[in-house]
Amino acid sequence: MNSFLKQVLATVVGFFCIGIFMLVMGTVMMLSVIALGNQKPTLDEKTVLRLNLNGTLTEQARENPFAELMGNPAMAEQGLDNLLKAIKTAKTNDKIAGIYLEGGVLSADFASLEELRKALLDFKKSKKFVVAYADNYMQGTYYLASVADKILINPEGMLDWHGIASQPIFFKDLLEKVGVKMQVFRVGTYKSYVEPYTRTEMSDANREQVHSFISDIWNNVCKDVAASRHIKAETLSSYADRYMALTKTPEYVKLGLVDSLTYIDGTRDYLRRLTGTEKVKFISPSALAQLHEAGDSDDKVAVYYAFGGIVGAEQSGGLSQEAQIVGPKVVEDLDRLMNDEKVKAVVLRINSGGGSAYASEQMWHAIQQLKKKKPVVVSMGGMAASGGYYMACGADYIFAEPTTLTGSIGIFGMVPDATGLLTDKLGLHFDVVKTNEASDFGAMGRPFSAAETAAMQNYVERGYSLFLKRVAAGRKMKPEAVDSIAQGRVWTGSQALKIKLVDRLGTLDNAVAEAARRAGLKEYAVTEEPGMTPWLDRLMKTAQGGDYLEQQLRATLGVYYQPLHFIKGLRGTDCLQARIPFEPNLN
Repeated sequence: MNSFLKQVLATVVGFFCIGIFMLVMGTVMMLSVIALGNQKPTLDEKTVLRLNLNGTLTEQARENPFAELMGNPAMAEQGLDNLLKAIKTAKTNDKIAGIYLEGGVLSADFASLEELRKALLDFKKSKKFVVAYADNYMQGTYYLASVADKILINPEGMLDWHGIASQPIFFKDLLEKVGVKMQVFRVGTYKSYVEPYTRTEMSDANREQVHSFISDIWNNVCKDVAASRHIKAETLSSYADRYMALTKTPEYVKLGLVDSLTYIDGTRDYLRRLTGTEKVKFISPSALAQLHEAGDSDDKVAVYYAFGGIVGAEQSGGLSQEAQIVGPKVVEDLDRLMNDEKVKAVVLRINSGGGSAYASEQMWHAIQQLKKKKPVVVSMGGMAASGGYYMACGADYIFAEPTTLTGSIGIFGMVPDATGLLTDKLGLHFDVVKTNEASDFGAMGRPFSAAETAAMQNYVERGYSLFLKRVAAGRKMKPEAVDSIAQGRVWTGSQALKIKLVDRLGTLDNAVAEAARRAGLKEYAVTEEPGMTPWLDRLMKTAQGGDYLEQQLRATLGVYYQPLHFIKGLRGTDCLQARIPFEPNLN
């Protein structure tokens, strides 16, 4: 017995020691990565900036040492801000010889890709080289790679060029099977966010608007690639009908889509010849971005990043949580910028499909207060629609990319009726004693009454009228004129320019320059607001709340996750929503 107890004790002690060792080593490795990430790099001559086109492209990347330690590009979250800074620095730094684009699977909206592509075109003015290579080019990465002086592909590789499709998922029949019916209140012929929960196919109005904006985006993509590859846009579009991903690789060269077939070792040899070195020295965008000069002046133009869903209060979700625009936090931040005497102008960088109508109204008001003291210019990213446009419409000046999705001026409310689930399937019954007619408004176990339905619809219509009023005031239009282009309809940036929802097509840099001009600044520094939450703070927050199951659900459900998650959170959100009509699953 003593021998058995000794073996058990020895095993326990062994496991404990191994656990302590792994914890210490893991902590040391993470701290090392963080420490190295905070050190400014030292550049060697003829260094090459390597853009690894993998992972997810966001407005601002959140540091994640786990992704770096594990070396998994698919886990990477790349910040558009860092990429743009790195490319600008590479253009003027004499030690950078050129840029190497390494194709992969990059998840990004078209407007962000367009902004990044413009930065690469600007870089080429330096006469430094841009080379692209990939085993497989996805359509978005090829769109970026098309700016390169030389496009290389693996002899057994693939180039995907298929056009754009939107394929929304409809949950109506699924909800009915579990006994849930959506009670919908909306204003706007095109306000079709609710359609997946109430229909089994697109409405004619929704089909019309989707066809309009994906055609406009595709035409813009073809036009850009045509200019770089010297192929007619109509010819490029016709290639998309030929199932290019299944085409023999040599055909890509014959069609002019790529310049040469080579394996990765051939690409390395080519880069060695271009740099005149025996071993190519690469630097990452995140490292080179640390050398970016933001300007040295007491006068500042603040770029305020607002991206993600609009919410009235921060929603938990941990490290995997999607970005959020938290209304009260934005109001507080804008008030701080308003009272900062060094900040002479503010650029709002908005990338949002909307969310809480109430939070959008509060932020709109904060922007009006800010405008009284200093210029406010908006730069739209991939989306500035519905609640995102609500924020933008009151600015002094609005920039959008041609492929930005904007507009969607409309309001809806959606409340689930779970009577079929709770009573018919689960056998739950409800009763009530009340003092007034509206005492049990929104109670579970029954659908809305006629009076409740009318009250909700009136509430939504008042919200829409207020939205029209805000847009009309900001864009100096009559409410009736706004209504004619509103109705929840989504427009691209180039379409929005024609109907005066935006003032100019351009990049974030263009917006910063305009803000500085309006503030009368010739010399200024650019600051970024708000600062990103430190990684360790987010780790501690996750440890307290835990979101393992949510991460697993997101990974398992894929594109199904977001709409189902929306249903789950309906009772925890503002009932009045200003959101883009759908999740724009463009592929």
